Amino acid sequence: MTLDAIFEKQKELNTRINTTLYEDIQSDPELKRKWFLNFLLAMQQESAESVDSLDWKWWKKGEDDWDNIKIELVDILHFWVSMCTIAGLEAEDVINLYFKKNHLNFKRQDEGYKEGTYEKYKDGVEDNITHVLEK
Repeated sequence: MTLDAIFEKQKELNTRINTTLYEDIQSDPELKRKWFLNFLLAMQQESAESVDSLDWKWWKKGEDDWDNIKIELVDILHFWVSMCTIAGLEAEDVINLYFKKNHLNFKRQDEGYKEGTYEKYKDGVEDNITHVLEK
C-alpha cells in the first residue's frame, strides 16, 4: 500500500458519501471552504478523542487506551487526507512538500532557529515560500 492508495480510497469514500463533492467544490469557492472546514473540525474532534484516551485528568484516576489512540489516529488521517483533496493536493504533492519542508526545518535548526537567531524572512518573503512552495 502507498499514500496514493490511501488518497484514492479516501476520495472513493468521500464520493460515496457525497457523490458530487469534488465537482461541486470546483465551481463554488464557498462550498470548497465549507468542506475544508468540515473536515478540519472533524479532524480536531478526533484529536480531542485521542486526548480522552489518555489519563490526563489529574482529578481522577484513569487508564491510557493506546489501542483506541491508534484508531483515533487513523480517523485523523481520514479527515487529513480529505482536507488535502479539498485543497487540491495529491499524494505525490504531499510527499514532495513534506520533504521540502523537512529540509527547511533542518536548515532552520542548523542556522539558529532554536536559539532565535534564524531569519525567517528575507527581503519580506517568508522562507516557506522560497524553500517549499517555489522550489
